[in-house]
Amino acid sequence: QVQLIESGGGLVQAGDSLRLSCTIGKGTFGRYAIGWFRQVPGDREFVAAISGMEDSTHYASSVKDRFTISRDNDKNTVYLRMNNLKPEDTAVYYCAVGGDGLWDDAVFVIAWGQGTRVTVSA
Repeated sequence: QVQLIESGGGLVQAGDSLRLSCTIGKGTFGRYAIGWFRQVPGDREFVAAISGMEDSTHYASSVKDRFTISRDNDKNTVYLRMNNLKPEDTAVYYCAVGGDGLWDDAVFVIAWGQGTRVTVSA
């Protein structure tokens, strides 16, 4: 079973930055695409992902140019750097692992983290 441990959420003001981390159990990291989703009322929406095959990155249009996803293979960790945060970024953020394509369809997700809350005040 794939295990994911998230950290880095918190309460910040608009314009601030945060970095979320997602550490994945050994033996699985390099083979999977890893993504971040966020829970908003009525939906768990895609935020960003990095592929397992070629390290290509994918972003939702609402976060492109503000958020950056990266991976450290030595630490089995994926990071989501979030700059210029806005109140509409407030959500519980979930790390997810799965197959390439999870950025298009969450059906490719095979495991979810427990979530970390991000609150952005105006």
